[in-house]
Amino acid sequence: MTTLADLAADGDERSESIIRVLAEAFGDLIEADERAFRRKFRKMAASPFAFYRGSAPLFYADVARLEDPWADERTSRVWIQGDLHAENFGTYMDSAGILVFDVNDFDEAYLGHFTWDLQRFAASLALVGWQKALPEDDVRRLIGRYLRAYLSQVDAYRDAEDDDYALHLDNTEGPVRDALVAARLRRRADLLDSLTLVSDGTRTFRDGATVRRLGKRERVAVVAAFERYLDSIPEDKRFDRDLFYELRDVVGKSGFGIGSAGLPAYNLLVEGFSQALDNDVVLSMKQANVPALSRFVDSAEVDGYFEHEGHRTVVSQRALQVHTDPLLGYTHHDGVGYVVSELSPYEVDLDWTALTEPAQIRGVVDHLGRATAKIHCASDEDSEQDLVTFQVEEAIAAVLDGRRKAFIGWVTDWAIAYANRVRDDHALFVAAFREGRIGVSAT
Repeated sequence: MTTLADLAADGDERSESIIRVLAEAFGDLIEADERAFRRKFRKMAASPFAFYRGSAPLFYADVARLEDPWADERTSRVWIQGDLHAENFGTYMDSAGILVFDVNDFDEAYLGHFTWDLQRFAASLALVGWQKALPEDDVRRLIGRYLRAYLSQVDAYRDAEDDDYALHLDNTEGPVRDALVAARLRRRADLLDSLTLVSDGTRTFRDGATVRRLGKRERVAVVAAFERYLDSIPEDKRFDRDLFYELRDVVGKSGFGIGSAGLPAYNLLVEGFSQALDNDVVLSMKQANVPALSRFVDSAEVDGYFEHEGHRTVVSQRALQVHTDPLLGYTHHDGVGYVVSELSPYEVDLDWTALTEPAQIRGVVDHLGRATAKIHCASDEDSEQDLVTFQVEEAIAAVLDGRRKAFIGWVTDWAIAYANRVRDDHALFVAAFREGRIGVSAT
């Protein structure tokens, strides 16, 4: 079995491995939109953390070859978020109208080792700590605190009759509560005004650098995909009135973040609860990608369960997130799967900028550890999946029985070592990109 020390190969060998993994993961998308990937790679070049965010396939190429003493028949087949890092947490409004702080971005969600989410987050926390010049001992204590909070919440799920745990305004503090308060102050009208304009009593999308008007044939195809999407909304989450889903405008959309570079997308404007203009709703319809970890595990059984990647993403999110967006659904267009969800005004990401001292970060990682346990152990009541039929909290508790201290030490040591590997990999990536060796010209 490969060990973490084996990844410290000579620079040329490791550089070739980075180039190969990224080319295999992104090759088709690069060919379709090289400019989008030039932007993505420039963003990844900015820092080791930015590189880590954009290189999930490399992470899984590594961990899938490494020994995992905590993976058994059950704990190796858990729904995981798949790209868990320090910046993939934020707020959303659930289907009951409650503001929740939780893990976000489920594009990479898949079945895998529960440890992989913890390892990926812990290494990201080590990178954040390094960029903030925190001493290694402080970083180790923060990782340990995150893991103990995770395990405490796993135990809470084992003991509780009600699995409906969430982080909200009444049980959070510090930066996490600040994010929830900021979300509460958001207004739908402000989002609509930034994306649309009103003329002669009708709202339509604004033109802009990231907006593309559709030709007649493409528009007809996208509208047909939208109609198919409506059938994917669970009956108990579908709004009663046909008026809500009346389509008002549709445009092509580009300019997404590091993880979504090159993926075709559309914005759709629907009527909402009434004909009042301030009730209009903006939906995002984005092509779903192949999850990074599925390239490095035996995925035949899992892949056969889904119609397409859009279906996989939505089923995964419903399995991981309690009370999901009632507008979440999937469709297919031009032969591939798409995810549809609301562009919500109530989404605020956790801001790490002002978190500079360990004392400020301790309470944050407590919340993040509990949020991570939540996605592993709690499923939405409308989740349609039956790939995981056991109680995840019981499986995790069993595999860690009598070994929790060793587990925390193992994840912490691994995270520090892998963060060091990422910093070296970042330098190798930047050199390869500048030299045009990753399939994208740097100029």
